Amino acid sequence: MSRHVTRVTTLALVLAGLLTASTLNAGAGPSGTGLKGAIDTILTDPRLDGGAAGVVVADARTGETLYQRDGGDRLMPASNTKIATSVAAMALLGPEYRFRTEVLATARPRSGVLFGDLYLRGTGDPTTLARDYEALAAQVAAAGVRRVTGRLVADDTRFDANRLGRSWAADDESSYYSAQISPLTVAPDTDYDSGTVVVEAAPAAGAGTRPRVTVTPATDYVRVDNRAVTVPAGRPDTLTIEREHGTNTLTVSGEIPLEGAPAKEWITVWEPTGYAAAVFADALAARGVRVGGPPRLGVPTPPAARVLATHSSMPLKDLVRPFMKLSNNMHAEALTKTIGYETAGRGTWGAGLAAVDAYLREEGVRTSTVRQVDGSGLSRMNLFPAAELTRLLLAVQDAPWFADWYASLPVACAPDRATGGTLRTRMCGTAAALNTRAKTGTLTGASALSGYVTDAGGRLLVYSVVLNNHPAPSVKSVEDAIVVTLAASDTAKGTIAPARPDRARTAEAPGGLECSWAKPVRC
Repeated sequence: MSRHVTRVTTLALVLAGLLTASTLNAGAGPSGTGLKGAIDTILTDPRLDGGAAGVVVADARTGETLYQRDGGDRLMPASNTKIATSVAAMALLGPEYRFRTEVLATARPRSGVLFGDLYLRGTGDPTTLARDYEALAAQVAAAGVRRVTGRLVADDTRFDANRLGRSWAADDESSYYSAQISPLTVAPDTDYDSGTVVVEAAPAAGAGTRPRVTVTPATDYVRVDNRAVTVPAGRPDTLTIEREHGTNTLTVSGEIPLEGAPAKEWITVWEPTGYAAAVFADALAARGVRVGGPPRLGVPTPPAARVLATHSSMPLKDLVRPFMKLSNNMHAEALTKTIGYETAGRGTWGAGLAAVDAYLREEGVRTSTVRQVDGSGLSRMNLFPAAELTRLLLAVQDAPWFADWYASLPVACAPDRATGGTLRTRMCGTAAALNTRAKTGTLTGASALSGYVTDAGGRLLVYSVVLNNHPAPSVKSVEDAIVVTLAASDTAKGTIAPARPDRARTAEAPGGLECSWAKPVRC
């Protein structure tokens, strides 16, 4: 009851503050004094000319609105969408939730022979590695199976067959941050970039020959078409690695100079269920388990099947860290479909997003002003006002899982990627360094930063900054200047220390992407 009363009181104060603030002339110029003048001045940065800016700052304890600029405008939040998805997952699935990947059969092995099919059933784990499938194969071998008379059947029926989110860009198809979604998949690394392989091309020993190409994990599920050539040192490096649409042919083309650095790309696969089945089939063969034929995909496991082997993911309270720290799109979408399955029995975007919407309404978010069409924010159709992001950040503070979720947010200038994440190179040498925790968001023409920061007087603040329609490649330093101003100021006393955007920042990823989405990661 006390939590409910606290929430109602807090949200009432937030609403009152936002309504009062909304009567201000949001388009007016800087007032020249106080917090309003400082942030208004930051927002006059010429990179925002003709663009849109929604900014809200509130006291984290009382909910009092300290600053508001077009907070109700419905702007594209990019990866700030993950705030809604992640808190809904923690609330609806629970921090101890684990995904299970199972191997099942309808008969027991007799004298090393399993009569019938062997089923590999996935439930959506976006963190399964090749070694996890190797461990499953070892369990099958330990159960006495040496030969399967039937086939390996990959059961991906937990989710629907829609692999890509609504309005995702077609030219992102082979980019690892836009991988297909399946309840059976493989991650090639401990960033858990599910549904991708890592392709590395290194110069050959001499000019005029093909570069050396390796794929991780090693699998015949993808085919390498190596058209590239090694050229003398000093020549430009023009090597590219791409996947052809609708296939798993990886084309390596262009030139790579002798003594040049190897090229490395994370490339999505076509049909991740088949990828998982292929990796598991290879693991079975390596342990002496022979299967009768090629894998079959998309067939449900019979109800009478018995479990032979099981792999469980890390609990959600741990999984949410690589998800949020590195802004992992595939984690967001797998969780969205899982929410749909667990709440409505349907592993679809529609069912998952309906449950997220209902949860947000319970937390006081005015979902009538929000449009969410995926879990990650990769779609440009998503709309989320800064005021509603602020409401949500205020509301979840008293949730029993809040400490685990709060720890998943990137930390400004924390050098370890597992801590700093997408903020590890930002706001260094300022009062916000190692102080603010926030979720970043980046698409071409859209940038956002929402989270928590403690000001110079020890007051915890909640803020949301959503910037849209800017032609400049980056406006991150505008966001940073607002947060640094908050961190350096005593907002209760009105002692304001204005910061200015740094126009010389060069740490952004190319192409209007999240910093961590540029591979190899530079942030």
